[in-house]
Amino acid sequence: MKKVHQISSKALSIEEVSKILNENWTLELSEEARKNIEKCRNYLDHKMETQETPIYGVNTGFGSLCNVKISKNDLSKLQENLVMTHACGVGEEVPQPIVKLMLFLKAQSLSYGYSGAQVCTVERLMDFFNNNIFPVVYQQGSLGASGDLAPLAHLSLPLLGKGFVYENGKQRPAAEVLKEHGWEPIQLKSKEGLALLNGTQLMSSFGVYTLIKAHRLSMFSDVIGAVSLDAFTGRIEPFYEKLHTIRHHKGQIETAARFRELLKGSEILATPKEHVQDPYSFRCIPQVHGASKDAIRYVTEVLTNEINAVTDNPNVFPDEDMVVSGGNFHGQPLAIALDLLAIAMAELANISERRVYQLIGGKRGLPGFLVKNPGLNSGFMIPQYTAASIVSQNKQLCTPCSVDSIESSQGQEDHVSMGANAATKSYRVALNVERVLAIELFNATQALEFRRPLKSSTILEKFVAEFREFVPFVQDDKVMFTEIANAIKFLQTTKFSVE
Repeated sequence: MKKVHQISSKALSIEEVSKILNENWTLELSEEARKNIEKCRNYLDHKMETQETPIYGVNTGFGSLCNVKISKNDLSKLQENLVMTHACGVGEEVPQPIVKLMLFLKAQSLSYGYSGAQVCTVERLMDFFNNNIFPVVYQQGSLGASGDLAPLAHLSLPLLGKGFVYENGKQRPAAEVLKEHGWEPIQLKSKEGLALLNGTQLMSSFGVYTLIKAHRLSMFSDVIGAVSLDAFTGRIEPFYEKLHTIRHHKGQIETAARFRELLKGSEILATPKEHVQDPYSFRCIPQVHGASKDAIRYVTEVLTNEINAVTDNPNVFPDEDMVVSGGNFHGQPLAIALDLLAIAMAELANISERRVYQLIGGKRGLPGFLVKNPGLNSGFMIPQYTAASIVSQNKQLCTPCSVDSIESSQGQEDHVSMGANAATKSYRVALNVERVLAIELFNATQALEFRRPLKSSTILEKFVAEFREFVPFVQDDKVMFTEIANAIKFLQTTKFSVE
């Protein structure tokens, strides 16, 4: 039996969104949301019958054409034209799980009753979500200021029976799919096209999807880092509790506590150590991983606010008899947060690659490049190259987008956030971090075998045993890219968690 989520004014959490998406829940409108949508739409319809003065986006043109008044007979055509002309996206397609999030978050934003959407329009977004029908949306085209105009136009075209969608993995004309499901194309009313196109749903959907992955990668950074530490016969003293409480940073304290728990009972950890200190990539794990945790915590707060927000323009306030043109579509809060998310994640990969470098260096009784007979065998020489290449790309991607701007729409939109670029690049960084961590795990588990018969902790041995079902110990040189691919697949699919 499918689980159902009712769209309402009840605040969503990132965890709830993750569950709805990953467990394939269906959406329906609560009675409260239905009433709010109808109340706003009825108010706007009545106002259009009586209002003669221009209201931006309702009976005027858009952007720098805001002073051009549109006749009542053309209001529906105005909105349809808006959707068609703004569908100017290019580049890579938005991944389908993120398009699904866009459908959900757009329906959520319109449900509060401040946007002037019709109930049937919101329900059609939910129909697409529930039936896994995904509009073809492109990653490039949004300045992240008047909302994600071009991407959201592509999301909205199929509601009108235009554009293309994916159904069962196949790209098809939206008109055909609507007909097969017995759905009539939506006839937009005044302001509705603008309600669909103004909004931050590309930014916030990429952000939420990446944030969910970031939480998972942060956890794996600790677990994999602990395997590396034990394989490198690292010291536990740098994780001493009071050392971290005297500096106060929450993420640092949490990371040190997690490492103490992960390494509890390790036979390797208990062996006498000849070295007095470990390199920073091991000794400073609490400080580095912890800083990323604190940044992820902040981004979670920003995105939680955004997924529960009204982000189109203008906004309609029936109780106050007001239609207010403002700037809730501006993506600056997201742009700054997503730049930070990319940086925080990139650092997890940065320090991970340094641990890989230490493991293959022939130190502390480990063979050079983690393989017997080095020379004849190159062993784990080149996985570190790959990790270094990825880390370097992340550094390039982490140039902040939020400090950039460009004038558009004949100067009416003279400051933009570039939040869509921040969102798409943070997603790419997350994928890169996953790859680097997989390479570290590949190396760390290999190194651990050279400590046998000593064992690591119970929890880490369980983790390593699960990994070994995907990737075996490398005895002699072999094709390595398949093993790296399997290591990545393991991180993507394992249910292992220490949360």
